[in-house]
Amino acid sequence: MSFIKIHTQIKSRLASFGIDNFILGMLTVVFLAYLFPQWGAHNSPIPFRKISNIGVALIFFFYGLKLSPENLRSGLKNVHLHFLVQISTFIIFPFIILIASWLFQPEASDMIWVGIFLLAALPSTVSSSVVMVSIAHGNIPAAIFNASISSLIGVLMTPIIMNFFMSTSQQGMDLTQVIIDLILQVIVPVGLGLFLHPYFKRMVERHIQLLKIFDQTIIIMIVYISFCESFLQGLFGKINSIELIILSVSMMLLFFVSYFSITKISRLMNFSKEDTITAAFCGSKKSLVHGTVMSSVLFKNNPSIGIILLPLMIYHTLQLIAASIIAEKLSKRKR
Repeated sequence: MSFIKIHTQIKSRLASFGIDNFILGMLTVVFLAYLFPQWGAHNSPIPFRKISNIGVALIFFFYGLKLSPENLRSGLKNVHLHFLVQISTFIIFPFIILIASWLFQPEASDMIWVGIFLLAALPSTVSSSVVMVSIAHGNIPAAIFNASISSLIGVLMTPIIMNFFMSTSQQGMDLTQVIIDLILQVIVPVGLGLFLHPYFKRMVERHIQLLKIFDQTIIIMIVYISFCESFLQGLFGKINSIELIILSVSMMLLFFVSYFSITKISRLMNFSKEDTITAAFCGSKKSLVHGTVMSSVLFKNNPSIGIILLPLMIYHTLQLIAASIIAEKLSKRKR
């Protein structure tokens, strides 16, 4: 059997579990950050930070270009579904984490818990939510609407929720400046893209795969920079393998608790099967794109950003694996 054939089979097998080139790319740059942390430092001759800042603005500009005003307007009708998804994302999910923090009483300086708080405060992810809903035969227009609106609401809600979490740990943040920074980095580019959507929508549709690769490349670059800072400061030396295993198991449990809680609430509200699928997938998923952007704004110049992003990266990977398996099972039931 040739190497190419073996490589193709391995890649196909990993993809069936939700492990794609993006996840493999993130794992690769974390390893590179461990080997060559100086490349991503502030004084690096390679201007990674300037490139990533420009890249983030372009990510959200292209995101605005991809948004269809017609789809957003048509998606407004299912109010109860939208309400549940947004409540799940910005209230139920943070409430689960808040209860966990009360139970375990983390130290104020524990950056892993800061990362878990950030995870809880983030909006839903767009592309993977829509893909999973599509595979499971859920309400696709509602998934597009909720994932898109969640991203915009998150610009305001994420820093507010994080400020609440941090204030309970005797830490604060300049909330006004954070929101202004996020509006400039997220809302303004999205608004410009949305305004230009009628003129460039066909071009965007033709190059949708290329734009996806661009988005993922910028996120991988931000992950690399973040981990370089943490490795340079020797911060990961404080985390052992047992703690990583516990964190991974906790993130998996967190996904299932949120997913099945939303599913139960949807059934109690007499949602259709399609709407229940949409609510469960959109309400339980968290955006790595927004997490990387918001961490750089909320924790600017903080060398612990790599550690803060760790729970999100683990959750992102596990949510894709778990959601892919669930979506496939649901799709077979529908046949």
